[in-house]
Amino acid sequence: MMEKHRFLNLTKRIQAIAQAGITYTENPYDMERFEELRTISVDLMHLITDEKVEVIRDLFANQTGYQTPMVDIRAVVFHENKILLVKESADGRWALPGGWADVGYTPSEVAAKEVREEAGIEVTPNRILAIVDKKCHDHPPQPFYVYKFFILCDFTGGHIKTGTETLDVGFFARNDLPGLSMDRNIPSQVDLMFEYLDDPEKPVYFD
Repeated sequence: MMEKHRFLNLTKRIQAIAQAGITYTENPYDMERFEELRTISVDLMHLITDEKVEVIRDLFANQTGYQTPMVDIRAVVFHENKILLVKESADGRWALPGGWADVGYTPSEVAAKEVREEAGIEVTPNRILAIVDKKCHDHPPQPFYVYKFFILCDFTGGHIKTGTETLDVGFFARNDLPGLSMDRNIPSQVDLMFEYLDDPEKPVYFD
């Protein structure tokens, strides 16, 4: 697995170099080389992740401008010492409510919106608990380079209900967690969130 992650990170770096070259070069011959390099990165990503080439090309290689990490925002909501999780329709497993950051929304606005859309309740974002680089944690291989923001939110009202992207919603005790969606959150990250429940003064975790 470590070797697979190493190749994945190298492939992401190739893609980033290719995209930067395409963005800034004015030499048509260099442009051809950077385009070829990006095509190679897509083929390598296909071999590493088994994802369809078409999907990788659309999601991984069609970005423009200088490539920067994508931002995944996860809302952390506690109620009666239990944590809010939603069952993802994409894989049938459980995750903290959240998703990609939206242009035009602040991180706190994204967190509140995702909880409303995925779990049906209203929350007020309170503070950042953690900012993690996905490569430093034991997530499955993924084409994107991702930073994850974990934002503590106060439960302010409403009743839990599923949304268009969720199959179920619930609050879970730390010793009774369901099967997690490992692409979205791993057990050690959920354990870390409970540490903030135990110690509200715990410093922000990063990397």
